[in-house]
Amino acid sequence: MKEDLEAVVERLKPLFPAEFGVVATYAKSYHQHFAAHLASMAQFELCERDIYLLLLWVQNFYPNDILKSPKLAKELQDVSLGSLLPLKQIHLLEATFLSTEAANVKELMARALEMESQHWAQDVAPHRLDGHCHSELAIDIIQIVSQGQAKAENITPDLGTQMKQVLLVELAMFLRSYQRTFDEFLERGKQLRNYRANIIANINNCLSFRTSMEQKWQIQDPRSHLLDPLSELKVHGFDTLLQNLFVDLKPLFKRFTQTRWAAPVETLEEIIDTIVGRLPEFSELQDCFREELMESVHLYLVKEYIIRLSKRRLVLKTAEQQQQLARHILANANVIHNFCTQNGSAATWLDPALPTLAEIIRLQDPSAIKIEVATYATWYPDFSKGHLNAILAIKGNLSNSEVRSIRNILDINTGVQNPSRSLFSHIKVG
Repeated sequence: MKEDLEAVVERLKPLFPAEFGVVATYAKSYHQHFAAHLASMAQFELCERDIYLLLLWVQNFYPNDILKSPKLAKELQDVSLGSLLPLKQIHLLEATFLSTEAANVKELMARALEMESQHWAQDVAPHRLDGHCHSELAIDIIQIVSQGQAKAENITPDLGTQMKQVLLVELAMFLRSYQRTFDEFLERGKQLRNYRANIIANINNCLSFRTSMEQKWQIQDPRSHLLDPLSELKVHGFDTLLQNLFVDLKPLFKRFTQTRWAAPVETLEEIIDTIVGRLPEFSELQDCFREELMESVHLYLVKEYIIRLSKRRLVLKTAEQQQQLARHILANANVIHNFCTQNGSAATWLDPALPTLAEIIRLQDPSAIKIEVATYATWYPDFSKGHLNAILAIKGNLSNSEVRSIRNILDINTGVQNPSRSLFSHIKVG
């Protein structure tokens, strides 16, 4: 058709008077003939490939590659040819295409996850890429979704936009299924030789998913429900990787209260040495996740240290004793901070947690203590009266009325809330 109309423009048009409109006459005749054939085709029960090709012709190839081709565009710009199929029929075909393509994408993603989970269950070691445990699952899934998106965009940009919304729903359901499947593996695969390596590979997958989504789908909002399963997968993976380490650290932290804080430096050194011995096994995480994992370790160290302080087993009657304990806490806080930050932790929000508690223990003036407590509550809104009571119990020279007065400072609502960074909600007292 394109070649025929070009021949009309080049060879017949010069032979006819302009008022004959020879190009328009031929174009309308061809258009009617072509439209009649397509209308006939559209009456059949078409397979998904036929529907795709029919839409591609009607919505893209015909209006763009033929009618707007370089030799014809100017000649046909004032010729009203219309669509090859009625708009209602096009919409029906598009709706069928969208649902069929979404079903195909869903099936392909489910198949990819099934194959991946079989590898975990069969104790297949993950690939190594640039020194990191690597899985192809994220790449496969993004490719499956992107191909579905590209097919729709090939028809029209508007259909591509509709397909994006459909595929994002399918992708959200897949990621939730992926997270549940991973959780099942965490429970059932503990005896497998490549258990931890596959956990690391799946945590690393989160980076590939997130990067692709942000670049391809422009999903920038970290609170997006679509990304929630990835966050849960990562957290559950971290918890599993760190579980044994934290179990080993627990009795070491108990020494602080068992020895009545007589040897805090030596105890903390042993805690740090234990962590150092475990760090190499996390080297196969992507750098960003290794840093996040170190933040989890940082939070654990600060949390456990505060738990030991809150055990109410140490009552210091004199200012000198309290100041000595405060110096120990401050020294330990510096060791924890330096170790964690040197190993990648960016949890700067934890920096005041221990030093300020040391200052509360050191200070003797109730008014000065109130100021520190009020400031502390703005940093850590989950710091409760129960937590404060446990710390003030160390200060054996405070009267009951002074304790009540200091405690009441927490009744003032600072209006500061940051639930994503909770410290004291992990610490039970009383």
